[in-house]
Amino acid sequence: MLDLAILGLLKERSMHGYELKKQLGQRLGFFWTVSFGSLYPTVKKLERQGLVTKMAPTDHTSRRKQVYRITEEGEQRFFALLEEGPTSAWEDEKFSLRLAFFRYLRPETRIRLLERRKQTLEERLREGRRSLSKVSKESADTYTLSLMRHGVAGTEADIAWLAELIAAERATTEATEDQHQSDADESGQAPDGDPASHHGTAPTT
Repeated sequence: MLDLAILGLLKERSMHGYELKKQLGQRLGFFWTVSFGSLYPTVKKLERQGLVTKMAPTDHTSRRKQVYRITEEGEQRFFALLEEGPTSAWEDEKFSLRLAFFRYLRPETRIRLLERRKQTLEERLREGRRSLSKVSKESADTYTLSLMRHGVAGTEADIAWLAELIAAERATTEATEDQHQSDADESGQAPDGDPASHHGTAPTT
């Protein structure tokens, strides 16, 4: 997880170690427990792997600070981590961290990952409701029932939130496609950029 966070922040701009630590805490610390003790060892590891590299600081007053930037290989690794598949990688904290960098993904990829997360939570909700029903029949104590209901309600809220994100992403994608189609019609070209025939169809190849 720390690899993804560091690469994602360095993709935005080059930073020295202290600034990386500050950004991790300010921007990602709200939803993710940042392990600052492993920050510098992780940066060194990424450097050894050729994913980040040191660069000369532009500020002459900061000569002793090591400034890091992401490499081309680092960008490839960043996207691989960002799009990682639905196993243990889809734990709650890791999904939140990925979502912080979703703007770098293609719309169709964002929709696919959001739907996958929603399916995971829907399965969790079904199991939570079954457990709650069983425990309720066993006359569990008030605090246990309250905690389980809180978990179910939180999962329901997360599913509704994801549904809103998916709907908004689809609407944006459709609007973009409609605009491209409109632009193509006005220019007399098919959506793929090939000149359209007088009958409004693209020529065969």
